[in-house]
Amino acid sequence: MELMNIARVRWACRRGMLELDVLFQPFVEEKYLGLSESGKRTFIRLLECEDPELFAWFMGHEECPDPDLANMVATVRGRAKA
Repeated sequence: MELMNIARVRWACRRGMLELDVLFQPFVEEKYLGLSESGKRTFIRLLECEDPELFAWFMGHEECPDPDLANMVATVRGRAKA
């Protein structure tokens, strides 16, 4: 999987749900560039998921079945609490 440039990542963070926008956009601005290559790939995989799925994971209604994505969800949520 090829990494996206930062402008494409920012664009991919613009979602159809405000709740996701307020999680993703600050995370990209503050933390994305500091992630490892593996972390960036995982974040991009997370952005490829559907909004209802993401909403359920981030709001704690469902658990993400993919351990790498679940860890990234926790990372993004952790930034929001800081």
